[in-house]
Amino acid sequence: MNGGPTNLLPTLRAIVGDAHVLTTATHGDLSAYEVDWRKRWRGRALAVVRPGTAVEVAAVVRACADAGVAIVPQGGNTGLVGGGVPDGSGTQVLLSLQRLNRVREIDAANLTITVEAGCVLQAVQQAADDAGLLFPLSLAAEGSCTIGGNLAANAGGTQVLRFGNARELCLGLEVVTAQGELWDGLSGLRKDNTGYDLRDLFIGSEGTLGVITAATLKLFPRPAAVMTALAACASIADAVRLLERARARLGAGLTGFEVMNRFSLELVARHFPQLAQPFAGDAAPAWTVLLELSDGESEAHAREAFEALLADALDAQLIADAVVAESVAQSRALWHLRESIPLAQAEEGLNIKHDIALPVSRIPDFVAATDAALEAAFPGVRLVDFGHLGDGNLHYNVQAPVGVDAAAFLREREHAVNALVFDAVMAHGGSISAEHGIGALKRDELARRKHPVALRLMRAIKTALDPVGVMNPGRVL
Repeated sequence: MNGGPTNLLPTLRAIVGDAHVLTTATHGDLSAYEVDWRKRWRGRALAVVRPGTAVEVAAVVRACADAGVAIVPQGGNTGLVGGGVPDGSGTQVLLSLQRLNRVREIDAANLTITVEAGCVLQAVQQAADDAGLLFPLSLAAEGSCTIGGNLAANAGGTQVLRFGNARELCLGLEVVTAQGELWDGLSGLRKDNTGYDLRDLFIGSEGTLGVITAATLKLFPRPAAVMTALAACASIADAVRLLERARARLGAGLTGFEVMNRFSLELVARHFPQLAQPFAGDAAPAWTVLLELSDGESEAHAREAFEALLADALDAQLIADAVVAESVAQSRALWHLRESIPLAQAEEGLNIKHDIALPVSRIPDFVAATDAALEAAFPGVRLVDFGHLGDGNLHYNVQAPVGVDAAAFLREREHAVNALVFDAVMAHGGSISAEHGIGALKRDELARRKHPVALRLMRAIKTALDPVGVMNPGRVL
């Protein structure tokens, strides 16, 4: 070690400047960094360090590695699995990437954008739009989540159906290793078969293998027209059949297919009554589908295709009603309903979250069986079931019964609820984490449910890249 932890803070201040090494002694309340978005994970950092360049990140990591001090990388602190906040020991350095927020380059001919890890997702979308192009990654937290965090968790969002997860949108990375070396892999190449794909090791690794400092991302031509609609379905099985028809009729133009159960939208109505709902009250269906079509030809062509699909679905009794947005503002309002569900849940109280993936064909059976099993085991529980049906990702969340303290229900019932839900997920050929990651929340579940050979391979990679164990310990493995 080079001086040990006692001399670390002066070293860090020399690297990034006094103003960017935050401690409770010098800056008071650090809860913006030490408490997660759900207010469930509360830690205490030795210091919050805010480097401004990749070179500074590398120097900070080297200093921490020399001192034997663990590092917790953090982007926008919007994670849901406790992966981006320190533990309670007061011995870990929280490495905030928020100052690394530059757009380094837009290459319109190559359809790429190179941005630093602290760039807020919405800023990347805007930079692409200003260049007449599209960056399609879209999440409810896009106004505060960062590209580095999106890649570290392999974020999904609402357009995976057409464009894939964050992994599929990334061509190259710049990464600081656990030893403090800076690897420049910012390639804009779509074909590069020169050995192991190091990029894919770091994407989805949740900061346990290294620190992503920049990325080269794919851009796409902007569509000529975008159409959005809500459709009312009597069952989730009808929603799956509607998805099959939408894929057959719209092909790659189908860029969004979200599903929301009645209770999820009831929560939105309760906590955000100013948001108009086309199917509110007695007209509220068991399931509401939000569809989006992006058309490369024209608005008239898009509308004709969309309305033909919905008319066909009405004739086949797959939907009872549909509303098509007539303007950009109306389209945003429909999406706002979907994006307000997590916020409404937070207002309702703590809940037991599940971010699961299943084969689309098996989702109706899973929902029917698991809904019934939860009601039998925990009478009165309320199910907030919504998500990205188009790619098989459900946010299958369990809210306490009416009149039951939400925090107490979470504390006393979480393990049993998780066991029931995850057993059902595995029985239906699914995954216990679709897009939120493992973090600390699902680490023990992963150890129980992941194939032992896969776990051995993952541990071997962790040991090879981070032999001292300084990178985000206690997460994933």
